[in-house]
Amino acid sequence: MMLLTETRERFLLAIAAQVPVDRIAEIHFFQPIKQGGVESGVAVVAAWPTSKSEATASADPLDDAATAEESAIEVPVDEDVPAEREARPVVYTARYRLTLKGPDRGKWDASVVAEADAPLITVDAVVRGVQRRSGDADGATRMEGDDVRAILAAKTA
Repeated sequence: MMLLTETRERFLLAIAAQVPVDRIAEIHFFQPIKQGGVESGVAVVAAWPTSKSEATASADPLDDAATAEESAIEVPVDEDVPAEREARPVVYTARYRLTLKGPDRGKWDASVVAEADAPLITVDAVVRGVQRRSGDADGATRMEGDDVRAILAAKTA
């Protein structure tokens, strides 16, 4: 099991408060940035949708026509994969801001926003692209959903 810093653990708890833990497929934590007495961090969360409608909901109305067209095509179903896992995960951007110095020292703000849905391979490619563009030498830390659940279960035990 992965050891977490106090801040990363707090961030994980903030994410778990807004995304159902049993649905988390993976989380990619980017390295935090400390600037002017404030630390901020970002993570990309991929979570299995709670329903088929959530999985097929599209922010782009032009995609709806393609989705209707695609649904007319029969796709073989893998019996070993639960139906909900065939859907594309919902991709969330999670952010936190922790004030380290000054009169607001200790102030914590966190948010989790659903951004899109995409296959996990696409999530990985996007994360690698962000790392490359940001020059992040350490890269993002990836946690599998099972690791997230194990850490959170250990915290409540």
